[in-house]
Amino acid sequence: MTNLTRRHGLETDARVAVAACVAALVATCVAITAPRPRAAGAPALSRQGGEAIGALLRQKVAAGIPAIAVVVVSGQQQLLIDAAGQRDVAGHAPLAPDAIFRIASMTKPITSLAVMMLVEEGRVRVDDPLSKYLPEFERVRVLTTFNDADGTFGTRAPARPITIRHLLTHTSGMAYPFVDRRIAKIDDGKKPRADVPLLHDPGERFTYGPSTNVLGTVVEKVSGRRLDEFLKARIFDPLGMVDTFYVVPADKHDRVVTLHARSDAGLSERPNPAAIASTIAGDGGLHSTATDYGRFMQLILNGGRAGTTRLVSESTIRQMLSNQMGRVVVEQQPSVDPARAKPFPFGGGKDAFGFGFQIETAPADAGLRSAGSGSWGGINNTHFWSDPRKQVAAAVLMQFLPYYDEAAIDVLRSVERLVYQHLHTSS
Repeated sequence: MTNLTRRHGLETDARVAVAACVAALVATCVAITAPRPRAAGAPALSRQGGEAIGALLRQKVAAGIPAIAVVVVSGQQQLLIDAAGQRDVAGHAPLAPDAIFRIASMTKPITSLAVMMLVEEGRVRVDDPLSKYLPEFERVRVLTTFNDADGTFGTRAPARPITIRHLLTHTSGMAYPFVDRRIAKIDDGKKPRADVPLLHDPGERFTYGPSTNVLGTVVEKVSGRRLDEFLKARIFDPLGMVDTFYVVPADKHDRVVTLHARSDAGLSERPNPAAIASTIAGDGGLHSTATDYGRFMQLILNGGRAGTTRLVSESTIRQMLSNQMGRVVVEQQPSVDPARAKPFPFGGGKDAFGFGFQIETAPADAGLRSAGSGSWGGINNTHFWSDPRKQVAAAVLMQFLPYYDEAAIDVLRSVERLVYQHLHTSS
């Protein structure tokens, strides 16, 4: 072990120890619905705003959404946490604010932060070819033809190599099967990622796919640690995210929200299994709470700092929340599996993408998030946005399919409008 590695390990252990103490204190200070006292000059949510959001959640639950949790934070404190509905409908278990949700692709910004930590340390460069870290991607090809009748296809070499930047911005050309019918037939889930063809040359356009899954592998390869271990030591423990994990501990099993899926008959519930765990991956799989994700959003609002602890530089956060793909814009993604997802995201055709975040470029109206806000979501209709200009962030967590279901998006946008309607800065 080199002196640098030893010193880095000691510093990490010290940060983890401090964060654990802070988390223990913070865990006792969760306010429900009513906004907290705030520091002078800090954004605040009025009591009327908290009550309006609470009433909205209960109205939406009465209209048929099983469970909704909302957290609103400023850089300094949690402004609101509320929950409505049932954690387990069949079991008649009410939803508590500390309920654990499957946040799916809300894992992606966290993995992207992990990559940027390695960039800060000089261990990764964003414009390096991916093959520098994962040599198997030297053989990746671009799809040129596809035969619907028998599933055969043709490929060619890419015009340029995939870089870390392409992965962070979803411009690598990798696509999920549920957004492209050809990939749905080619990718059986068993092929090595490097053997699934790209839809286009790297850097050519935005395509939603498993790019962040590959970034998780890069983190493991460069750090020499399993991804879940890296995230826990470098992000979750320092932030006091005590309820965020891939494998749900047995003693927290009864806090996990059940999943629902919409069909012609309405929403049907899927009971939780006896053990709740997911594959360790960079692009999804984490379970978390509204409060925990609020702490991650606060890190973004605070420019990489959590209390007196700095996880990354302010410059790194600015890069993550800045356009990193030039003239390319986020494109609305089609869905070949309507039961899994509707076309998404809003902002398609205009928004930019940073390192792990969709970047709002032109808000639909003044009642919504500011230009420069970063956001993303998870397929079970978990959503968040972080607004550096107004110094406020929020997460709206639900647990049903399909992604971008009209009722789920109505909840998200309705909460968003109420947040800005009732947000003010204290004198």
